[in-house]
Amino acid sequence: MPEGRVDHALLRRLAEAVGTEHVFADRERVEPYTHDETQGLSAWPEAVVLPADTAEVSAVLRLAYEAGVPVTPRGAGTGKSGAAVPTHGGLVLSLARLNRILEIDRENGFAVVEPGVITEDLQNAAAEQGLFYAPDPASRGSCHLGGNIQTNAGGLRAVKYGVTADHVFGLTLVLADGSVIPAGGKNRKDSSGYGLVRLVVGSEGTLAVVTRAVLRLLPLPKSRGLLLAPFASLPAAAGGVEAALCSGPTPSALELVEGRAFGFGARIKETAFPFPDAEAHLLVEADGETPEAVAADLERIGAALLDAGAIDVLTATERRRMEELWAVRRAIAEGLKAYTTYSGVDSVVPRARITDLVRLARAAGAKHGLDVVSYGHAGDGNLHVNLLRTERQKTDAEWRAAADAAHEDVVRAALSLGGSISGEHGIGVKERRLLPLRHTPEAIGLMQRIKAAFDPKGMLNPGKVFP
Repeated sequence: MPEGRVDHALLRRLAEAVGTEHVFADRERVEPYTHDETQGLSAWPEAVVLPADTAEVSAVLRLAYEAGVPVTPRGAGTGKSGAAVPTHGGLVLSLARLNRILEIDRENGFAVVEPGVITEDLQNAAAEQGLFYAPDPASRGSCHLGGNIQTNAGGLRAVKYGVTADHVFGLTLVLADGSVIPAGGKNRKDSSGYGLVRLVVGSEGTLAVVTRAVLRLLPLPKSRGLLLAPFASLPAAAGGVEAALCSGPTPSALELVEGRAFGFGARIKETAFPFPDAEAHLLVEADGETPEAVAADLERIGAALLDAGAIDVLTATERRRMEELWAVRRAIAEGLKAYTTYSGVDSVVPRARITDLVRLARAAGAKHGLDVVSYGHAGDGNLHVNLLRTERQKTDAEWRAAADAAHEDVVRAALSLGGSISGEHGIGVKERRLLPLRHTPEAIGLMQRIKAAFDPKGMLNPGKVFP
């Protein structure tokens, strides 16, 4: 592990590289960079540096590499696994100033962007050109595309359009020693050597720093519609997932949300939500070329949900109403953070096992005296299981012990169902102790050798991913 310190000489050289105002070490300005959205996790870097372009990123990494100082790359800090927390001190490398949309290439269907672009800003810029950037994390209004790339973010529309990796075709990479490597580009097909782009996507800042990305854009769907289906129980709603998916049309989004979870989102948005007494809901969106085609798809899906036990089906096709419903869904995580003490498990299983995962997650919470509130992207088997502190945990130590034990039980349950540790939040610090539950020692060893090939001194984001 790197053990160098950030001394006055290094700070001076960094300031020469990026400008004095973009390097700081005072506690007040550094504090926001000590944590991300992971509950209960923080660590102090020695300094923060904000380069403005690829050349400045290269210079910063070269200086840190020569000094033996670890570097933690950082986007918006919206991650939930601790990947952006500087657990080994050193430098935080913020990419917030690399925030330009460089090109919307309508003819070829690509955007060229810097990593500090907010995801929703790209979606809006593409829409103005009649195009569509499909990955849609719940935090799209604040998360950065660079963070999406490094965690292979999923989101609400993954059921139809896939995850971030399915839309990344080119990257400009800066390695730990400052070397700059272009990879991929605007070709839709390219079978020329190892796929460096796909390898870096989801690597959580441990292999390289991304300073530019070529992202696929699709034609913008001309029509959308949304169904809200309440169910009497969470297992019943989970059972409705397969009914919706087998009805014929492929939804653009299919969310399973426990009623109490919607309550947290509605509280944050200060609004009422339909069917507040239902134990669980399915939110199902369809998109297409015409209102008539979307209406036909929604009718088929709605009929399947009623046959599967839905109490009712509410249809929304007016944009304002759809956005109101989605806004409550997107606010759930914010509500949980504001009104509870919780630990989240980013569970993922084959989607036909969602019902089993719901049952086992509730059992894990009950075993350790915790409340459980779940919601997530049921269309691709990704359920966010939230373990809530109760009166049974009298001290913080009791809470942490119960949360850690229940967390591991939920992960083991997902694995027993053919699932994995994380669907979209990544491993970071939070899940690294559990990595051997998912991968053999040989597989982990291979990953570590890949890491060493990119970063032989272990300078980039040390202490992440590997146990």
